[in-house]
Amino acid sequence: MTTQRIASLELGRVIAIIAVIAIHSQLMTTYPLFNSEPWLGNFINQLSRFAVPFFFITSGYFLQPKLSTSPKSTAWRYCRPLLYLWMVWSVVYLLAPFNLYQLSQQGWLAERTGYWNYLAQNPINALLEGGMVHLWFLPALIFAVAIIAVFEQAKKRQWLLGVAGAIYIYGVLAGSYQPLTEYSAPFFTRNGPFFSLLMVTIGYLVRQHRYTLTSMQALIVMLIGLVGHLTEAFVLSHFDIDFRVHDFLFSTPLWGLGLFLLLLANPNWGNHPLIFAIANMTLGIYVIHLLIIIYMNNISGFNGLEGIAKDSLVFVGAVVVSVGLTYLLNKSPLKRLLFTR
Repeated sequence: MTTQRIASLELGRVIAIIAVIAIHSQLMTTYPLFNSEPWLGNFINQLSRFAVPFFFITSGYFLQPKLSTSPKSTAWRYCRPLLYLWMVWSVVYLLAPFNLYQLSQQGWLAERTGYWNYLAQNPINALLEGGMVHLWFLPALIFAVAIIAVFEQAKKRQWLLGVAGAIYIYGVLAGSYQPLTEYSAPFFTRNGPFFSLLMVTIGYLVRQHRYTLTSMQALIVMLIGLVGHLTEAFVLSHFDIDFRVHDFLFSTPLWGLGLFLLLLANPNWGNHPLIFAIANMTLGIYVIHLLIIIYMNNISGFNGLEGIAKDSLVFVGAVVVSVGLTYLLNKSPLKRLLFTR
């Protein structure tokens, strides 16, 4: 999504997309370790939650120079292909069958009707997510970029961090902390600008003010955020809030910022053609990977795979097939239809 290339940030994008696939593969979540809880899978899930904050921060960082000088035109040029991508892949996920056994027994319409009815139960979230839950990232990024552009256009840049922080805090209180606070929101607070605006703003301000830290300082910030995030998730689990449900908590911004600044302080990490090649396909891998995970789960079910065998097929298969298929589609005439316009 950018022509500027910093090897360490490209490496971060590759690691982040693998982490996203680990989350959606529900890796190691069927192995109870203590009190019937799959703690290994729980920690893998939450340790992977740096990924989306990192993507948002990186987007804000690279957008800043042009967005600050030409807010409206830059926001439009950036958001238009994201909107197109969201629409195209929403259609793909609305039409592609998920349950292949039901498809073989009852046909395409019966298989799809159940999913469409499920989406219709919460139309606002369905609109903000699109045809599949993970596509929420795209409209959330669009919201964040558009809001920053409005602040820039109105010459109110100094308000941006305060507004983003306030929205984020409310998003946490009405999201992961909702069973305790009983605050409400019109839709899942992961969707829309609650989460994305602060993260994109962080990257935006890092670039604008040229913030840097030494590797050790950045590592300390990252570890404070990581330990804080895991501590929050663990404490919330004592209130019957699932350890794995947290997309973002109060400590998550420090985690994402520390990681970003650590990579920024070591720009030559990951300086390899393969890293650059995979990083360049990150957005394509993101939109396609969940469909691959769904079909890998179908294959494991047909073959009666469980435990490590199932996890290996679903996770490793999703990584390999998503990368390979994205590469092939980028080399085919379908690229203009599925990824760019």
